[in-house]
Formats: sequence, C-alpha cells, structure tokens
Amino acid sequence: MGCNTPRFRRPRQMDIRKGVVSLATGAGAVYLLYKAIKAGIKCQPPFCSASPICIARLAIERERHGWDSGELRRLLNSLECKQDAYTKSMILHSITRCVYLLEQETPPCQPGPWGLPACVLDNSVKIQALNTLKAFSGIRKFRLKIQEHSIKVLELISTIWDSELHIAGLRLLNNFPLPDFVHPQLRRVMPALMEILQSDYILAQVQAIRLLSSLAQKNDLLYDILNCQVHCNFLNLFQSTQPGSLLFEVLVFAERLSEGRSSPHYRAVKWHYNKQSLHEALFGDDSRLADRLLALVIHPEEDVQIQACKVIVSLQCPQDAGIRPSCPPSHSCFNNGE
Repeated sequence: MGCNTPRFRRPRQMDIRKGVVSLATGAGAVYLLYKAIKAGIKCQPPFCSASPICIARLAIERERHGWDSGELRRLLNSLECKQDAYTKSMILHSITRCVYLLEQETPPCQPGPWGLPACVLDNSVKIQALNTLKAFSGIRKFRLKIQEHSIKVLELISTIWDSELHIAGLRLLNNFPLPDFVHPQLRRVMPALMEILQSDYILAQVQAIRLLSSLAQKNDLLYDILNCQVHCNFLNLFQSTQPGSLLFEVLVFAERLSEGRSSPHYRAVKWHYNKQSLHEALFGDDSRLADRLLALVIHPEEDVQIQACKVIVSLQCPQDAGIRPSCPPSHSCFNNGE
C-alpha cells in the first residue's frame, strides 16, 4: 500500500498546480484589464476618435438614431491645442474620414474651426491639411470659404517641389471653380504648373493638365498659357506609349487651346509668342503635332481615338464655323497635306 500512495497523490498535486496557474492567469488578466481601462481613461479624445472602427460606429449610430454625435466638432476643436506634427496629422486624417463618412454632421461655417485647417498649411502637415480641405470642398456650403485659401495653395504648389504635395494641392483646386481674384496669382505660377505637367510623375501630371484645361477656357488666361515656355520635347506627351489617362487629358487640353485661339474674341488681337512657347510647340509652323495626332487615331483606347479626332477637327474648323457655309482653311499643320 505504501508503494501505491504516490500514485494517488500525484493527481492531487497536479490539481493544485493547475489551480495556482489559473489563479495567476486570472490575476494577470485582471491586471491587464485594469491597465487597459486606465489607459483608456487617460487617452485623449482625438486618438480614440482616430480609430476606423470608432468612426464606422459613429456612422451606424447616426443612421440608426438620427442624432449628431459631435465627433467631427470635437476633432476640429482638438486642433486648437499645441500638438506635434504626427498628432496633428492623425487628427487631420480622422477629420477627413469623418467628413466623408459623416457628411450630415458637418458643423456650421464658423470662424473658430475653419481657420485651423488653413493655419496648418504653414507647418509640416501640409499634405494632410490639403486632403482635409479637399474633403470639405465636396460640401457645397463650404466651397466659398475654402476658395479663400486658393492663393496659399497655389503658392505651396509653385514653391515646393514635392509630387505628393502637388497631387494633394491640385486635387483640391480641381474640386471647385477658381474665383477671378486668383487669376493674377495663376499667371505667376503658370511656369510651375507647366513644369509639373512635364514631370515624370503621372498622377501629378494628370492633375496639372486638368487644371490647365480648365484655365484654358478663361479668356484672360489663354494667352498666358499659350505663351508659357515649354521643353523642346513637349510633344512627347502625345506619344502613344503614354498612359491612356494622361493622353486623354492632354488631348482635351489641346482641343480647348485650339478652340480658344480660334475664337473671335482671341483672334481680334494680334498676339506674339516666344520661340519656346506652348503655342509654337502645338500650333507653330514647325510643330509635329499632326503626326502625333494621326498616330493616336489608331490608339488601342477608344476614348483616346475619339479625342484625337476632336483635336484634328478643332484645328481645321474655327469655333465660329457653325455660322459659315464651310470651314475655311486655318493655320495648322494639316493644311500642307501632311
């Protein structure tokens, strides 16, 4: 019997060990839970609100109950505190997502919150601040207020050579019509916009060409665009090897320039262009634009084909051709039988 005693005691010892381990594990879990709760109490609202789960929950609650959670307002107010660049960037990112998810919750246009995103443009979180303003610009009642910052955005784009900054700033400017008081600044930054167009970063190029296409429809800016200096290889933008998205936008730009220079208002003045100007590259006597356009007529993408044909037609027929019996010959490289 004495030999069998350890056999009966061993399971009891194992039970004791399991109990001790369970007790220790439970105590550890309680301690970790205590730390989590304590950390949650100390956590600043902006960081708690930055969670995608938190923002999604707010959107669901708004749809279910139809009440204002005030989350966006709290995030805007939190920018009044002095934070480091990382903290401000995270808060701005949360504000941007809140605007897209909780559009109904947007506060009235008040001086308090509204001055803050614009002020942030002066420090190290420019790109995120531009994205935040872009989100707000999608709401009609805020566009006029955001337009007041157009000059500052143009200044950033023209003085800082950073592709991500260019994309963020140009996306913002392309999201609403630019007011007339910005036109003098646009003339000053036109060379910078043309340089971005001729860079090697596709996303920035597309945004730049969209802005230039819009500006080409302004009578008081058309000459400044056409007389802007470009690189000698500017027509490389019309090569069939370029991405279809960029080619389409470049062709739209060329069509609008062609229509603008053929309008009665523009033809009423005798303009003079420098030899390296965009006008000479596209419409000058030595331009090879015709060759590029003819090659694009058989481009694999249908949108590019159609737009290339539109440019060819606009080069042949002035804008006021509708009131004439036929399209008279115009000064273009198609007239020589090329």
